[in-house]
Amino acid sequence: MDRLRAYEVFVTVVARGSFTKAADALDTSPANVTRYVNELEAHLRTRLMNRTSRRLSLTEGGEALFDRAKSILEEVAETEALATTASLQPRGRLRINAPLSFGSLVLAPLWPQFMAKYPDVELDIALIDRVVDIVEEGYDLAIRISRTTSGNHIARRLGRSQNLVCASPEYLATHGMPKVPADLSRHLCLGYTYGATSDEWQFAGPGGTLESVRVRWALRANNGHTARAAALAGVGVIWQPSFVVGHDVQGGRLVEVMPGYRMPPIDILAIFATLVMVMLGGAWVPSFVFPPWLQTASLVVPTRWAVDGLDAMTWRGLGFDAAIAPIAVLLAFSALFAAIAIWRFDWEEPRA
Repeated sequence: MDRLRAYEVFVTVVARGSFTKAADALDTSPANVTRYVNELEAHLRTRLMNRTSRRLSLTEGGEALFDRAKSILEEVAETEALATTASLQPRGRLRINAPLSFGSLVLAPLWPQFMAKYPDVELDIALIDRVVDIVEEGYDLAIRISRTTSGNHIARRLGRSQNLVCASPEYLATHGMPKVPADLSRHLCLGYTYGATSDEWQFAGPGGTLESVRVRWALRANNGHTARAAALAGVGVIWQPSFVVGHDVQGGRLVEVMPGYRMPPIDILAIFATLVMVMLGGAWVPSFVFPPWLQTASLVVPTRWAVDGLDAMTWRGLGFDAAIAPIAVLLAFSALFAAIAIWRFDWEEPRA
């Protein structure tokens, strides 16, 4: 018997004055409420309340237990609140991945402020321009400059950056100023290897119409600073986010071309290594706080059974017997996935 749950049911019955009302308050059935009260009386070997068709009355033992059980439940709630507050204080190591240019120019000045606010957090920062698999490579958070993101993770948009197309005054004096996107096909261009634009640059014109142009590369680099340095040296026309070349445009070292045409802005995204199965399995949020329909739906998630089995043996103190059913279900999931894996392997294996 889950004694803490039994105390909760007993106190709710007394407070509501009815088994039916207690069942509604606890989101369970009257039969379950009756079972808990009967088991509690059997465990204590005493009658706790007298029940008639119209009213309930506590026995002397029931009155004593009600006051004490109510106090215990209040203390448990206070203890859980303290534990929740403590868990809300960030601590531990936080592995972050970000693009090199954005990390150096925008994020680097912010790290000291973060560390001062959260002194118990150890930052592990990797500035890499390639798109990493945050789960496989063990990152907690990735900052991405992109118009798209993976549906497997949770993304939060932090802001937007405008793409600027520009060149040095020296280059424009020699090669001329492009007026429309089609003019870029006659210019040397500087590109970013990981950019989504590939060999075609797309622009929104004054009337909102989209125009694309295939460009000729003079240089492509996997780092925005390298392309920027080439543009400052007069090598060609560059497109880069405003956080890379914005100061150069403001300072006159680079000149924006075709101001009537704009590349689509790009999102600055925070990507979290959060899997839906982990969330639905109750690993972060206890499954009993889910709405009833979501509790039922989460039964198809193996993580739910693993968490329930562990919870039964630890927090609820029900012993190994209470974990037998979750273990059996997990073994069934293992057998199912193994069969699917073998079937897929046989299906994809080339036949002699």
